[in-house]
Amino acid sequence: MTFGFAPSSAASTSTSADLSAASANPLTRMLEPAEWAAAGIPLLRNPREVVSGLHSRHQPRHATAVVAVLDPDERLCASASFTRRPAPADGWMFRNTLLAQLRRVIPHDLRRRTPVRTAVLLYCREGDARWTEEDGAWMWGLRDACTLHGLRCGAYITLTRDGWQVLGEGRSGRRPNADSSPESLGMSEAPPPLPRTGGAASEVLRRAAAR
Repeated sequence: MTFGFAPSSAASTSTSADLSAASANPLTRMLEPAEWAAAGIPLLRNPREVVSGLHSRHQPRHATAVVAVLDPDERLCASASFTRRPAPADGWMFRNTLLAQLRRVIPHDLRRRTPVRTAVLLYCREGDARWTEEDGAWMWGLRDACTLHGLRCGAYITLTRDGWQVLGEGRSGRRPNADSSPESLGMSEAPPPLPRTGGAASEVLRRAAAR
């Protein structure tokens, strides 16, 4: 038998109101740089190579996001790019968009006890490399989408006119940048593996790999 105290109606009303206010406030769905750095996000071994590869494949312009899934050796498994709609930055909306893109290009890993693959996000935007509330919303969305898809949450990278920067790590470079032409993909880089079975899923991955 369990004993406890039933909350008063006033307390229940107050708690419900607080939760509703939090869920309605986009500012609660973002991560500060210190929170991101403390989350134990795995470091990329060669961030410039990852950034250059995604930039070459997707050729992002301002307001373009590229979500990519890497295997334990940092080889690209799948990636997708999309343009951010003009709306207030909201981590919940970003999470839903990222999750939809991940589901479109790669099966989930929810049956694994420990995530093996890592998702990273490259976002091309206006402004300089300093953290913004929009970045915080993307961080929140990426972390949540990875949890729901059975992936490790990886780096969040901004691409501006000044170059690229891995937020929370301090690593950066001048090229590629938001205005630079894409570099040609190295001949040694293998394309993402395609499933052996046919059907719509194969076609989706084939189109993603061709980008």
